[in-house]
Amino acid sequence: MTRLIKTRASDEVYTQNTKFVVYTERQLERIAPLQQLTAEQRFEMRVVANVLPFRVNQYVIDELIDWNNIPADPIFQLTFPQRGMLAPEDYDRMAEALMREAERSEIQAIANDIREKLNPHPAGQQEMNVPMLDGEPLPGMQHKYRETVLFFPSQGQVCHTYCTFCFRWAQFIGDKELRFASNEADSLHRYLAQHKEVTDLLITGGDPMVMKTHHLKGYLDGMMRPELDHVQTIRIGTKSLTFWPQRFVTDPDADELLALFTRLVRGGKHVALMAHFNHWREMETPIVREAIKRIQATGAVIRAQAPVVQHINDDPDVWARMWRTQVRLGIVPYYMFVERDTGAKRYFEVPLERTWQIYREAIQQVSGLARTARGPSMSAGPGKVEIQGIDVINGEKVFILRFIQGRNPDWVQRIFFAKYDPEATWFDDLVPAFGEEKFFFTDEYNAMQEQAGA
Repeated sequence: MTRLIKTRASDEVYTQNTKFVVYTERQLERIAPLQQLTAEQRFEMRVVANVLPFRVNQYVIDELIDWNNIPADPIFQLTFPQRGMLAPEDYDRMAEALMREAERSEIQAIANDIREKLNPHPAGQQEMNVPMLDGEPLPGMQHKYRETVLFFPSQGQVCHTYCTFCFRWAQFIGDKELRFASNEADSLHRYLAQHKEVTDLLITGGDPMVMKTHHLKGYLDGMMRPELDHVQTIRIGTKSLTFWPQRFVTDPDADELLALFTRLVRGGKHVALMAHFNHWREMETPIVREAIKRIQATGAVIRAQAPVVQHINDDPDVWARMWRTQVRLGIVPYYMFVERDTGAKRYFEVPLERTWQIYREAIQQVSGLARTARGPSMSAGPGKVEIQGIDVINGEKVFILRFIQGRNPDWVQRIFFAKYDPEATWFDDLVPAFGEEKFFFTDEYNAMQEQAGA
């Protein structure tokens, strides 16, 4: 369904899809542009989609993917399954089951077995970050860092489209034990009221922007109460500006959503939309430009973050252009992440040395306004660890590392060193430099894990 849109925020008129149409693994054959691929290529997608979650919508298909550049197109890689995402033996096992048309229960069992090997919940999420209220754990919340609470509203545990590299992929495969979700606004507000050290609430998912505005209001209107004055910032983690910018422009409750942002800002809260842009092309369509303007008109700030991922953006020129575009649009570059050690990491991971080089070469190409982007940052178990450089110290080649955030606030800004490893792709691959047996935080972190039963 298309219609002419003339927005109130500008005089621009354009034609755009306004009806949300989504496809999952079971509708792969209904995606018209895929018919240009061979039957073997489509079967490979189906094999991977039976293990890792797949979901894409018509806007992404029509507006973001260059179908003349398949399979190399970065947005295609971002949203469609690729054979290399599974280990060869796992791919073969699932392919064999599908070819002989095995029972659904057998296919599901094979998928679950493969998923167990993919580290579905990295960095101790399930054990170490769960807050307590009145002696009981609070499902759907995480409190890893002193100042910030993460909240997973139950109505937001899906996305308009799934990123193929997503580190929260385990939430989308139908296993309730692997999901974070809460529909308890009262518990959220009571917990925050009891924890005056919390200044930031991060609403995350899935994607909270799949929620209807009236659900979001149920969680956020209560943040205006005097007992929650200490919560200064409301962050909303979302990929909707890429995957469904219509949420802020043409959806039936788009104006109501923007009015909520305005009300929170006028009430003294800093509202930050934590946008996830992986490539500059995601910011090129007229409707995403309109969505950005409308959000900014409420007083909310848009910040942008993404990991370095092979096949999509492992190129300093892509990052430099992306950051320059963000600054031009009034978006604040926020983080460059390292791809996490979960899911299809074997397909997307980039060596830490190369990741740092990409950051360094990209940051050299932009002005100071774009150098707000921190990184490369690893959201590891102990905290957010930044790669500051590679150098030779006392005759030994080392990674220079720094805590941006830590489970113990005293770790923050601490510099430490790891032995250089050209094949390392994640924090857990690193060992201390200079012959030391352990990092300065190791004993304390191990004690935290033991206390949490991790």
